Amino acid sequence: MNCRVKICGITNLDDALVACRYGADALGFVFYEKSPRYVAPDVANFIVTQLPPFVTPVALFVDADRSLVQSVISGSSRWTIQFHGGEPESECISYQRPYMKALRIQQGDDVAALVDQYPSASAILLDAYKAGVPGGTGEVFDWSLIPVGLSKPIVLAGGLTPSNIEQAIRQVKPYAVDVSGGVELSKGIKSELKVQEFISGAKCG
Repeated sequence: MNCRVKICGITNLDDALVACRYGADALGFVFYEKSPRYVAPDVANFIVTQLPPFVTPVALFVDADRSLVQSVISGSSRWTIQFHGGEPESECISYQRPYMKALRIQQGDDVAALVDQYPSASAILLDAYKAGVPGGTGEVFDWSLIPVGLSKPIVLAGGLTPSNIEQAIRQVKPYAVDVSGGVELSKGIKSELKVQEFISGAKCG
């Protein structure tokens, strides 16, 4: 199965177009002001207007005010939403857009039970748990914690890089992979070479 690739933490048009050129299936935009990869809604919505077809823009929120979510997704019908906080399913589904729910995984979690709390999700993103940090930790979690046969497509995140992406795909066999810091020159600025290597590794893995 061809693994899909999401390049997250996009902050500028050049990086977005580079990712598209090398075959990214989705681009992530972070609307969490505490993140060094935060992007303003008007900037993100402009970038979305410049994306080629068949590339999905994903709006990432962390326990955001409803007004912020609405202000972003009203800018384009193309948005999928990624909820990266403690949002219950009732909130996620209320925007009437396709969404992914991110879960931060640690030892002792019943991953299948957590996934089953979001039956309306398009996919579940599994990330590394780090206390007080909602995401973007750059840390790999124990992939053996992911059971086989989960009820939703899995997007694997957390510490992925060009050097470990093929191993991750062989071991986990996710529907998609998600990378941010692993393909950066600095926080919020992508490395064209790392983006190319990561996508190539994911598609060949």
